[in-house]
Order: sequence, then C-alpha cells, then structure tokens
Amino acid sequence: MNPERDYSHRSLFEKLGVRSDMHVAICGVHEEAFLLELNARLAMSASNHLRTKYDIIFVQIDGPANLERIARAAAHVRPNGAVWVFHPKGKAASPTDAQVRAAGIAAGLVDNKISALNDTHTATKFVIPVKNRT
Repeated sequence: MNPERDYSHRSLFEKLGVRSDMHVAICGVHEEAFLLELNARLAMSASNHLRTKYDIIFVQIDGPANLERIARAAAHVRPNGAVWVFHPKGKAASPTDAQVRAAGIAAGLVDNKISALNDTHTATKFVIPVKNRT
C-alpha cells in the first residue's frame, strides 16, 4: 500500500478532518461517546441546531425518512466545508449507499470520501462541488 494513502494509524477524528478551531454542527447523531470525544476536541462545542454556516456538519441517517437531513445540512455548510453522513452499512442497510449518495447529489453535493465509523455505520463525506463554491 502507498504510505501516503495508509490511514490506519489515524484516529477517527483525524480521518473526518476535525480540527479544534472548526465550527461544527450535529444533526441526529446520538452516539454519546462520539459526541463527548468530538466536543473534547473542539474549542467551541458542536451545535445541536443548524442556525448558521458550519465547517463540518455530522448527519446521522437511520432510515429513509432521515434522508431529508442531508439537504437541510447542505444549506448550512460553508463553501469549503463538509457534510459527513453516518448511515447503516451492509447488504441489508436501509437506506442503501446508493440512496444516501442520491440524496447528497440531489442536495447539490458530491461524495468524495468514505470511512468506517463503527461496526454498524459508514461515514460518507459530501462537499459542494468546486465549480459551485462562492
């Protein structure tokens, strides 16, 4: 494996690109250990409400009804920011990876990175396409 592409030594938060100076929001994320560690890394705790523009927004999708959270988050992400969507993984996942990706694209985003979040969820990173950033 190319050493530049070996991310195995990085922490989850390094893989997610979290820095202490970032303005972060969460939407539907309810894993307490994740939230505690996230807030411990940030100078200012993550917001539980989408009120302004954020560097990173973490969105958890536990079923097809939650897919609308992606569009809501897209409206609040800074032009060079990211929306990380945590969604079920595996063959029986609902929504499927394709449904999550389609919801991101419909919200005007593109997916550009995937990481394992835990045993049950995948994290997919969505960003505003470079040509659409203002």
